[in-house]
This record gives sequence, C-alpha cells and structure tokens, in this order.
Amino acid sequence: MSTSGMAGTALPAMDVAGRIPRLRERFDDAGIRALLVTRLPNLRYLTGFTGSAGMLLVTPNDAVLVIDGRYREQAGEQLAASGVPVRVDVGISQARQREILGALTAEVSDMGLEAHGVTWAQQREFASAWFADAELLATHDLVEDLRMAKDPGEVARIRAACAIADDALAAVLPTLVDRPTERAFALRLEFAMRERGADAMSFEPIVASGPNGAKPHARPTDRQIEPGELVVVDFGCVVEGYCSDMTRTVSVGEPSEEARRVWETVREAQAAGRDALGPGVELSAVDAAAREVVTAAGWGDAFSHGTGHGVGLEIHEAPRVAATSSGTLGVGHVVTVEPGVYLPGLGGVRIEDTLVVTPEGPLSLTEFPKELCA
Repeated sequence: MSTSGMAGTALPAMDVAGRIPRLRERFDDAGIRALLVTRLPNLRYLTGFTGSAGMLLVTPNDAVLVIDGRYREQAGEQLAASGVPVRVDVGISQARQREILGALTAEVSDMGLEAHGVTWAQQREFASAWFADAELLATHDLVEDLRMAKDPGEVARIRAACAIADDALAAVLPTLVDRPTERAFALRLEFAMRERGADAMSFEPIVASGPNGAKPHARPTDRQIEPGELVVVDFGCVVEGYCSDMTRTVSVGEPSEEARRVWETVREAQAAGRDALGPGVELSAVDAAAREVVTAAGWGDAFSHGTGHGVGLEIHEAPRVAATSSGTLGVGHVVTVEPGVYLPGLGGVRIEDTLVVTPEGPLSLTEFPKELCA
C-alpha cells in the first residue's frame, strides 16, 4: 500500500505484517501466553486499524481484532490493505464482545494487559467478569518498545508531515509584521498545514509572544504580537497517523541584546544535542550535551524540561531524551532535540528539530531555517 505526500509523491509501504510476529517473540520474557492490546496507537501499529474503539487479542498462534458494528467494513478494508493476518470479530454489544474474548481465552492461563492502557476499573471488570479463569498480568511497553525503531515507511510519513510544517511556516511567518494576535497566527498556521494535506494537528500549536514565551507550554491568547518581541512557535501535523514536531523562535524586527544572547545560546545548545545523536549513544548523554551549553551561559535553572522525546504515532513516545533517561539510541529512532531557556519578563527561546538516527548519525526531518529575525 502506498499513498501520496504533500507534493503527490508516493510514500513507501510500511512493514505492518511483520509486527505481530515480533511482538510474540517478547511473550516469554514477559511471562505471558497472550496479550490483550487496548491502547489505540498500539492497535494501529500492529494492524493498520484506525477506529476509535477496539481490542486486539494476540496469542502464540492467532490474532483477533474485536470491534463493534461501526467498524465492520473499515476494519476489513484496513487489515486487507496492511496485509496483516488478523481475524476480525464483531461484537455489537459489550456483552457480546465479552463472550467473544472469553471464548478465545478459555485455555489461556497467563494473559497480559497493557499497564498503561487499562484503568483500574477496567482491570477489576476484566478479572471478575471477562477473564475470570485467567491470571491477568501487567505488561509494560511491549508494543511501545517495538515502535521506537521506525521502518523506512514510517520515517517517510514523519518526513512528509515535517515538510508540510516547514512549508506552512514559510508561508505564514511573513504575516507576523501585521501584528496578529497569538491566536490568529496559530489559526493561520493550522489552516496552512491543512491546506497542504495534513490530516490533523499533532497538538494545538503553541504561539507565545513576549512575556508569554516564558511559559514552555503556553496556549495562544488574544495578545497582539509586537515588534522586537521574541515569539515561540511550536507546532506539528499528522500524515497517515504519524506526527511532526518543530519549534522556531523569532523576533519581528530587532530584538534586545539579552534576547539575542539567549537565542544564540539555545541555538548552540540545540546544535550540540543534535551532534550528539547516534546509534549506541546514551539518551542522558544527548541531554547533557545540550544542557552543558545552557548551564555554561548561566541559564541552567531556566532550562526546565528534558531535551527531547520520541515522535511517531504519538507526539510524545519513547524514547525520552532527558538527564534521568536510561537506555541508548538505536537506528530508526526518531526523536526531537529541543533545549529552551525561559526568563520571566523577557520571554523564552526554544529551538526544536525532529531527527532520525541512521547508521551514519542523525538526519534532520525538519528543514526550516533557524534565523532570529523573521
């Protein structure tokens, strides 16, 4: 299955069919004989199914997607397109879905549940009514760990989302001279990405001007953007389920000397973090490379978040790039590098790219220039 990106170029197929076999290889180490997948991003990853409800039961020799009647046709089409050997069973009511899954797991003794995808109430109901004869075990990140290494088709979709974001920002950035409100500029940016083929926004865009920029996750307001102020623009879009993420900080007109010094420091820190990426590199070492630059400039306490995070079917996913992170980077990992400095009264600066780790080192999927003056 191939689809089209922003410019009409075909996107390569993804290896969806190979994912469930790799998941089964992890069962023994997790101490389970079956896994009930309930997190929707994991359902999509394993099957290609994009509905808003469903459960996937994976056993050593079978895989069954249980859905309700709304998705009968959609599930069949999407699974056929992805080439995944998964049976589809339709339970119109929850009681019928319980019967289906109960019958399928009658001989399963140790069944895994996704610890991060099941509420306390659901676990109690599963244990008492749905799977009363099975021992239910909490599993952690069995699918999420597989998702960290992206195949070429996944990288192509993230790159396509990044290209849309790059082009959209280029189109709307000149309008900052019109002194729009933060909210109006965010709306222009969203519309430009939709116009270029984005399926959705990765998250609500952050447009934070002047003092609002000192809040790392500020929401756009009706504050008017004024000349000489720093403006933090953090945004992204979705192409076929895969997200992009980019931040640029600009000034409309000439900024103050202090603002320029902060911006130059963050740019240097971001370059250091990018350069540190590579196969086998400790995640904490990437954070340290960026953080050392900010700390040396005297703003270490104003860098109040981790250096980056994984990007894929979710805008924040493993691996996390932070001082407290364990583990190392691998080929195919897609992560952000986004150091920031936030100074009440002055504002904030954050510069962010989304990059993929290759055998030769990092490759940036975001390509928009880093320039202070818009």
